[in-house]
Amino acid sequence: MKRFGVVYLLLGSFSWCQAASLGSAAVQEPVAPTTATGDTTTRNLAYESVNSTAALDKPLITVTGLCDNPSAEAAASNCKTVITQAQFEKLVNAVQPSMSARARREFALNYAEALVMAKKAEQMGLDKGVSFEEQMRLSRIQVLSQDLKKVIQEKASQISDKDVEDYYNTNTAKFEKAEMDRIYIPKSQQALSVSDKKLTDGDTQMHSQDSEQTMKEEADNLRARAVAGEEFTKLQADAYQVARIKSTAPNTSMVIRRISLPPNQVSAMDLSPGKVSSVLADPNGYVIYKVKTKSMLSMDQARDEIKATLRLQRTQEEMQSIEESVTPTLDESYFVRRRASRGTTGATEQAKPGFTPHASDPN
Repeated sequence: MKRFGVVYLLLGSFSWCQAASLGSAAVQEPVAPTTATGDTTTRNLAYESVNSTAALDKPLITVTGLCDNPSAEAAASNCKTVITQAQFEKLVNAVQPSMSARARREFALNYAEALVMAKKAEQMGLDKGVSFEEQMRLSRIQVLSQDLKKVIQEKASQISDKDVEDYYNTNTAKFEKAEMDRIYIPKSQQALSVSDKKLTDGDTQMHSQDSEQTMKEEADNLRARAVAGEEFTKLQADAYQVARIKSTAPNTSMVIRRISLPPNQVSAMDLSPGKVSSVLADPNGYVIYKVKTKSMLSMDQARDEIKATLRLQRTQEEMQSIEESVTPTLDESYFVRRRASRGTTGATEQAKPGFTPHASDPN
C-alpha cells in the first residue's frame, strides 16, 4: 500500500478526541458551480452534496476503539475518534490540494492507520524524551523548508503575457527550428570475428587506433560526398558498412532546434538551407548535418515552453539567493575524529543518509 510520509509530520496538528467533543471546523464554503440554461440556472447538485455545510460537518473517518481514555468510556462503542470532511480536507490541502479522489481514499486509510500507530506510541511513552523532541524539531524545519519552496514556485509561476513576449523577442534564436539531414559515423569499427590466435594488449591497442583512424577518414570522405550532393540515406548506409555494423542504418531526416543540440554542434543551426556542416564530434563518433529548411516557432506555439523556462529560472534564482545569503562552515576535525574513533577510513565508511530540507517524500 502506498504510504504518505508527510502524514507523520502533521499528526501533531490534529487532537485526539471523541465524536462528541469534535467541534465543527469553520470552513469557508466554496460557491457551487452553476450551468445557465435559457432563463434558468441549473445548480451542480453533486458538487453541493460534497461541499455543503452539512457535508463538511459529516464524519468522514471513524476509528472505533480509538480514544484518549478508553477505560473512562461508558461503553466500548463510544470509544472512537472521528474526523469530519472539513478536517480531512484541511489536512489534504496542507499536503497536496490537487490529490485525486482515488488517492484521497487511500490517504484516508493511511491516515487512520497512522492515528492508531501514533496513539500506541504515546501509550508507550515514545513521545517523551530528547530523541522525540529533536525529531519533531527536524520535522518542523523540513516542513517549513518545503512550504517555502512551494511559495517560491507559486510566485515564480505568476508570468504575464508581457513576460512571455519579452522573453520571446529577446531569445528568438531559441525558437528557430530546422529540417535537416544528418549522418552519424561511429567512432570505431566493430571488431572482426575472434580468431584462434589471442591478440596481445599491444596488438589490441594498435587495432583500435587503426579502426578509429579509418572511421575519421571515412567521416571526412562522407562529408566531401555530401557537399557534392549525394543523398544522405546512401551516405549513412555506407558509414555503417565501413563500421561493420549489420543493423539497419537510422533515418537521416529530422527536425532540430538549437536548444536540442550539444554546444559543439550548435553551429549547424547557423547554416543556410542547402549547406553542409563540417564533421562534428559526437560522444561516440561524428555527425554531419545538411540544412533543408528553416522556420520559427510562433510565440503562441512557444508560450508553454517559455512559461516553464521562466518558472524554473525564477525558482532557481530565488533559491540561490536564499542559499547564498549565508555561509555554513564545518569543523572538519570533528568528522575526522569520528572516522578515526570507529577505525574506518573515508574510503571504506558507508554513506549515511543526509538531511535534505528541500526534498519531499515522493510517495
